[in-house]
Order: sequence, then C-alpha cells, then structure tokens
Amino acid sequence: MKLLIVLVAVLAGVWLWQRGRRLKHDDDESPRTGRQSTLPMVRCTRCGVHVPGDEVVVGRAGQYCSLKHRRESEGE
Repeated sequence: MKLLIVLVAVLAGVWLWQRGRRLKHDDDESPRTGRQSTLPMVRCTRCGVHVPGDEVVVGRAGQYCSLKHRRESEGE
C-alpha cells in the first residue's frame, strides 16, 4: 500500500513538472520576437479604399490612398 502511494505521488510530481515545462515552453514561443505593431487602416476620402496608416497621403481635405486621388479631390 505504501508503494502504491509513493508511486502515485511520483507520477503526480512528474505530471506537474511536465505540465510546468510545457506552459513555460509555450510562453517562450509566444510571438513576441516576430510581432509587428499593428497599423491603423485609414480610409481614402476619394474612393473609400483602406490603406495602412504609414502609406496614407495626407491632404487639406482628408487622407488618400495615392497622390493621384489627392490631386483629383483637391484640384491640384
């Protein structure tokens, strides 16, 4: 009976140890290193197409997807 209790305790310890290693390993592989910051998507005032915030063309009357749309909307 003592042997059975010791065996159960050892198996429980091994299971908890493996579970802890697996959880720690999953945390280590989280996409922190390859994660890129997300950019806001901005809607073109002329055509309504959404473009990433770093590619938007800013004009007097709004934000545009290209220089062509800015020129057409603002009469330049």
